[in-house]
Amino acid sequence: MIMFDQSRRLSEPLRWGRREKTAIAVLVSCLVLALVALGAYALSSGAPARSDCVKVTFASTLGGAELHGCGEQARRICASGDFRAIQQELKAACGRAGFAYRPPA
Repeated sequence: MIMFDQSRRLSEPLRWGRREKTAIAVLVSCLVLALVALGAYALSSGAPARSDCVKVTFASTLGGAELHGCGEQARRICASGDFRAIQQELKAACGRAGFAYRPPA
């Protein structure tokens, strides 16, 4: 089977018609709108971080564990004198939250 003018057809660049240009413009517009919407959502969602929270992650018998409290609960955690194994981490977290730390007896 002989293909006439195949080399000429392969050597010429593709021509973009009105339909192809419109499809690409619609796709690019949708992508830009989606990115703008995602950026607006990222900037407007979420709660501000609280400054009176204590959060310490430490090794436990079953893996990682977390000690977390905010407000009055964080004040009680810092003043309890418990948690001998995480003394340094808890002291640092209580200092960042502005609560007095009582070391274990």
